[in-house]
Amino acid sequence: MKFLIILKVVRMMSNTMPDKHAGKEFLIDCLFDLAGSAVFSVGIHSFTAPALIAPGGASGVATIVNYFFHIPIGTVNLLINVPLLLLAWKFLGMGFVSKTLKSLVIMTLTLDVLFANFPIYEGDPLLAALFGGVFIGIGLGIIFMRGSTTGGTDIISRLLMLKFPYMPMGQLMMVINFSVLAASAIAFNDIEKALYGLIATFVSSKMVDTLLYGTEQGKMAVIVSDKSQEIASAIMSGMNRGVTMLKSVGAYSNKGGEVALCAVRKSEFYKVKQVVQQIDPKAFIIVCDAGQIIGAGFKPIQQD
Repeated sequence: MKFLIILKVVRMMSNTMPDKHAGKEFLIDCLFDLAGSAVFSVGIHSFTAPALIAPGGASGVATIVNYFFHIPIGTVNLLINVPLLLLAWKFLGMGFVSKTLKSLVIMTLTLDVLFANFPIYEGDPLLAALFGGVFIGIGLGIIFMRGSTTGGTDIISRLLMLKFPYMPMGQLMMVINFSVLAASAIAFNDIEKALYGLIATFVSSKMVDTLLYGTEQGKMAVIVSDKSQEIASAIMSGMNRGVTMLKSVGAYSNKGGEVALCAVRKSEFYKVKQVVQQIDPKAFIIVCDAGQIIGAGFKPIQQD
């Protein structure tokens, strides 16, 4: 019965698509949601939930509620998101709500129906936290690839951003997740469970980043030197990496010059330091993490 109800909701949502192209995109979104939710469900049912590990967010709250009242985790997760979706509808718009609702319906289906009786791991809780985090992170990453969201923490953080726009979303999500972990320690009367939950949350976030950004993460270096042209030539010839020269003026000396800007993979940055050290040991280097590098020499820019 639950399967038929959820299937009917998904079918009604697909019928609202205005044209064939949109309907095709909706179908692809659903397939990604289904694949991601399947992997996510394995992480929850096989690893974290049996070990009483609440991995933060709405799924963590659902794990706690399931422990006390034996209500299916997917159903609890959906119920938690109902009031959040109503608030999101008012403040974030129907587009965000419809995409989130679609992902939530599919996740509920996979959690409570398709993967409800998946084999359980009953060994080391540390391994349960690690592998649970891996599966949860991969599942969420697959869902996020199509711009979908599973609600919960994401909705709360977006709503809080409207009230506190000066606070980074990452910090808001961290506060929410820590609140859930603290609640799990109280609910299960075991601080160790919360620590395992912290491990699962950390691993899942890393898996999401790896899946979404992969090897395109890197370093951006801004090199200030009187020999910036020579350094740029050495990087381009020796590392086959592009360099951009920026005009600069020293505020103290009022002397004009050029600054070299280059982006490289993390594994290549040590070579940049070696080049700079060999040419100008007195050079000044500013190093930044690059969340993603796309374009010539890296991952191609994909056109939608």
